[in-house]
Amino acid sequence: MNILTFDIEDWYNCDFISRDFNWDKYDVRIYEGTERILKSLEEKKIKGTFFCLGWIAEKHPKVVQWIHEAGHEIGCHSYKHELLFRFNPDEFKEDTIRAKDAIQNITGEDVKLYRAPGFSIKKENQWALEVLAEIGFTHDASIFPAIHDYGGFPDFGIAEPVYLKLRNGAILKEFPMSVHKLGSYSLVFSGGGFFRLFPYPLINFLSNKANYLMTYFHPRDFDAEQPILENLPFNRKFKSYVGLKSAFSKYIKYIDDFSFISIDKADSLIDWEQSRIIDLNTF
Repeated sequence: MNILTFDIEDWYNCDFISRDFNWDKYDVRIYEGTERILKSLEEKKIKGTFFCLGWIAEKHPKVVQWIHEAGHEIGCHSYKHELLFRFNPDEFKEDTIRAKDAIQNITGEDVKLYRAPGFSIKKENQWALEVLAEIGFTHDASIFPAIHDYGGFPDFGIAEPVYLKLRNGAILKEFPMSVHKLGSYSLVFSGGGFFRLFPYPLINFLSNKANYLMTYFHPRDFDAEQPILENLPFNRKFKSYVGLKSAFSKYIKYIDDFSFISIDKADSLIDWEQSRIIDLNTF
């Protein structure tokens, strides 16, 4: 099961450091980046899942409209791309409802699927999952089943679609990030800076070994001409800009070599009666 997803945000949204949300001052590059992705999928006859920022939906509704008209699944990627552990529950609820409404106003369809910026749901703020269920989300793709810079559930177990039984009694279907285990270390290879950094033969090899493969790409991953945010620390800057020149050709080879589907399609193919249930009351 190979799932193709995209996080629709512009080049400056990789900045989790300054928390400067005055985004109107930046050059707009989201149109060209999204159009390039949509064209590649149309040529290959592939449908994917697009997690859109509410801010993008409000400021650049045509981008969301293009995705919807092309027949792709649309999920929510928050309103302003803030790491979730910086919110309290009320602030998170407000941010998410605003994003959900902005997207739904364009598509006319209910948004049921969520992905947190930076995979920033962890044990300490798992209340965010309860808020998602409370406001109508049924599916989530925020869990990173290992240690991560901004989140991580190291005790999650095998990376696979599961039911999450939440502490408020609600149930969510979870589509976590996929990882490759190397002893005690979890290697990410199928999205973002990891995809841009690793040589394609390694990505191909690890992808072929995966029973469940979750990808995540951004328009900025394929934009070698984007401006550089100089305020980022070295580690974050490296992850944000490594491998930009070769990333799109690598991505094209990837979608040629593997059969990809959307989360919606994967959901319909899974025998959920046989799926694992993770009770977060025990975490």
